[in-house]
Amino acid sequence: MSNELIFGIHALDALLDTHPEQILEVWLLKGRDDERLNGLQARLLAVGVKAQPASRSALDNKAKGGQHQGVVAKVKAQPVLNEADLDQLLTAQPNPLLLVLDGVTDPHNLGACLRTADAAGVHGVIVPKDKSASLGPVVRKVACGAAEVVPLFQVTNLSRTLRLLQDKGVWVVGTAGEADHSLYQAKLSGALALVMGSEDKGMRRLTREHCDELVSIPMGGSVSSLNVSVATGVCLFEMVRQRG
Repeated sequence: MSNELIFGIHALDALLDTHPEQILEVWLLKGRDDERLNGLQARLLAVGVKAQPASRSALDNKAKGGQHQGVVAKVKAQPVLNEADLDQLLTAQPNPLLLVLDGVTDPHNLGACLRTADAAGVHGVIVPKDKSASLGPVVRKVACGAAEVVPLFQVTNLSRTLRLLQDKGVWVVGTAGEADHSLYQAKLSGALALVMGSEDKGMRRLTREHCDELVSIPMGGSVSSLNVSVATGVCLFEMVRQRG
C-alpha cells in the first residue's frame, strides 16, 4: 500500500476516529499552543504517534500551499474501491441511496459533495476513473472527515455501472436543466442513485441516456445554475425526505 500526505485538523481527527493505524508521521506547527492542536497531540500520543514540530514554511511546502491549519500527516493510502466492491455493497444494502458524479474535476467540489453525502446518509459515491477528481489531501480537508467514512468507488465505465445499478433494482435519477419536471414533482423513494454532471457541461450524453428519469431544480432568481455541491445537497435531501 502506498503512502500519501493529508492536512487539516478535521481530516486527521477523522482518521484517528476510523483508522488510526494508517497514521505514520505527523508534523505540527512549532510554537502554536491552542486547545485544538493540544487535543490532537494528546490523541496522537494515545495511539503511539509522537508529532514532530515543524516551521510554517516546512508545512506549507509539504501541503504544497494547501490550507493545512498547522497539521500535516503522512498516512497509508486507503485502497481504491472498484466495481467489485460496489457489487458487494449492493448485495449487502437492499435499499441504497447512492451519489454518482459524472466528471466533477475540482477537488474542492468533490470534497464538498462527500461531506453532503455523509450528512444525507448516502451509502456510496461513484466516480469515473478518468476525468474526475480523486481522493487527495484537498478533498479530505474539504470533506471534513466524510472522505474517511463514505465509500468512494472509482469505475472504469460509468454507463456500464449505471446498467449494473438498474439491474439491481436501483432507480437512476439524473439532473438536467431541460428536464420536463422538477425534483419536487418526482417520486423519489426506494433504492436510488442521484447522478450529477460536471461543473461546466453537466452530464455527458451517454450518462444521460442511461438515466431512468431526468429532473430539474426549479430556479427562481437570476442565476441559471447552482454549484454542483449545493445542487447535490438540494437533491439528496429531497430524496431523504421522500424516503423518510
